[in-house]
Amino acid sequence: MPHPHLTVETSPAGYRCLRLSRPERRNALDESLLRAVTDALDAEPGVPVLLASADPRVFSAGADLTITDAERAAVSDLFYACCETIVTRPGPVIAVVTGPAVGGGAQLAAAADLRIAGPGARLRWTGPPGLDLTVGAWVLPDLVGRGAAMDLVLTGRWVEAAEALALGLVNQVCDDPEPVAAGIAAGLASRGAEAGVKSVMAAGGLLDRLRAEQSANRSAWARALAGRPAS
Repeated sequence: MPHPHLTVETSPAGYRCLRLSRPERRNALDESLLRAVTDALDAEPGVPVLLASADPRVFSAGADLTITDAERAAVSDLFYACCETIVTRPGPVIAVVTGPAVGGGAQLAAAADLRIAGPGARLRWTGPPGLDLTVGAWVLPDLVGRGAAMDLVLTGRWVEAAEALALGLVNQVCDDPEPVAAGIAAGLASRGAEAGVKSVMAAGGLLDRLRAEQSANRSAWARALAGRPAS
C-alpha cells in the first residue's frame, strides 16, 4: 500500500525513484515512513534506485523528534536496518541531495553507493545531545578516511556542498543533480545490477561497523529509557 509520505516511481529507463515527501517535517522519518523506504528498496533489489526528496529545499532532517523516546529508539534501529539494505542490495542506490541532510538523513545519504549533490546540499552527522549516540562512525571512514571522519562525528559540524565534494562525501555537485543522477541510474540499469561489485565493497568491516554502531545505540537508548545517565 502506498505511503502518504513516500513517492515511488518506475522509469522506463529501468530504474526506480523514491522521493521522501513530508515537507512539513523536513522529511523527518518515523517508524512507518522508514519501514516504507526499506520495503521499497527491498521490493526490486536488483534495480537501481534514486533516493531523493520531493522538496528540493531539504533531503531529510533524520529521525522525527516529535515522537516518543521509545518510538525514537525503534526508529534508530530501523535506520541501521535500512542502511544495511542499501549496502547489501545488489542494485545501486544513488542519493540526490539538494538540501540539508542531518543525523539519520545524512546516514542514509552516506550509505548510498553514489551521492549527487546540489549547491544547497549540507550534511551533518549528529544526534540529540545527552543520549550518547554514535552517528556515522560506521560509514564515514570508508568515504573520507579516519581523521576526517573523527572530525565530522566528534564535532557534528555542518559540511557544505563544496567541502563535501573535496572530502569525497559526494561524487558530484551540480546545479540540477536529479537529471544527472537519473542518467547514471539509466546507464547502470542498461548494464545490469553489478551485484558482485557491491558484495566486494561491503566486505572488509563495513557491515561489522554498522552493526557495532547499531548495538551501541541500542544500549544508549536502553539507558535513556531506563532513566539512567549515559556512561
